[in-house]
Amino acid sequence: MAGKILVTGGAGYIGSFMVRQLAEKNYEVVVLDNLSYGHIEAVIGYRLQVIDLVSEKDKLNKLFEEEHFDAVIHMASFIQMGESYVNPSKYYFNNVVGFLNLMEAMRKGNCKKIVLSSSAGVYGNPERLPIEENDLKNPLNPYGETKYMMERILEDYDSAYGIKFVALRYFNAAGAALDGSIGEAHSEESHLIPNIITKAIKGQEIEIFGEDYETLDGTCIRDYVHVLDLVVAHSLSLEFLEKGKSEVFNLGLSKGYSNKEIINIVEKVSNLKVKIKYGPRREGDANSLYAGNEKIKKFLGWIPKYNLEDIVKSSFIWHNTHPNGYKNI
Repeated sequence: MAGKILVTGGAGYIGSFMVRQLAEKNYEVVVLDNLSYGHIEAVIGYRLQVIDLVSEKDKLNKLFEEEHFDAVIHMASFIQMGESYVNPSKYYFNNVVGFLNLMEAMRKGNCKKIVLSSSAGVYGNPERLPIEENDLKNPLNPYGETKYMMERILEDYDSAYGIKFVALRYFNAAGAALDGSIGEAHSEESHLIPNIITKAIKGQEIEIFGEDYETLDGTCIRDYVHVLDLVVAHSLSLEFLEKGKSEVFNLGLSKGYSNKEIINIVEKVSNLKVKIKYGPRREGDANSLYAGNEKIKKFLGWIPKYNLEDIVKSSFIWHNTHPNGYKNI
């Protein structure tokens, strides 16, 4: 399917990879971002609409009135689980109200397809591993709750208005471009792999939250997926939507790694020593989360190309060559 795709949050970490991947597949790409966390440097050469989904409904509606989008890939969410406890209002307004405004603009503009960046956070502490798509949903924090609410909104808009969707439940996107040209550059980094790498490069100590989880080495276990594999899944989702069906898929490697295992791989790849201190567990953190990914393989034919060492290698190249993120470009 070629066509015009709107990527919300397209100047962000995953969004910037998404717009490149779509352009390579000859889609016409329009980036929508309010630039609160996105980087304009990451989308130079692409068409950018600076619009806030919460506060600029009129601009958003006008965009959909003036242009016909064949589909939307929605990546414009706040993502820090810990912050969502401290400031849930920020998350409910941006992630839920902003999403409702987007869905209304799509409905009025007769845009009938959307791919949603959802989260493994909708599951909470799983009843079994690996986690399957139909397992119990019990979010443990406001961030996860917003993602689950967005999925339920999609179901209702599909039933009532015929807007078809694919919701992709991420299991920890990580990594960078293999040549180190673009990567993860959050103003306040909450993700484990970039935090370990940047601290190791600077010779600083990193705090690991919790050494008393119900796991073999006491640190929590997570599933990681390379951002390059992740954006391929979105393109395949666009093709799937041509069938006129809606679906939800887990997006992970179906293998979990503990925090201590991540540290060992970072030390191996970087040849640096990671200085560690262990702090208390974060409220709302599950012991283990890793995906059952047979459904996405069956329905979309998605096969991940990159393993955890590939993720760490690409991330190390990016952070080692761009210590100040996009300020180096």
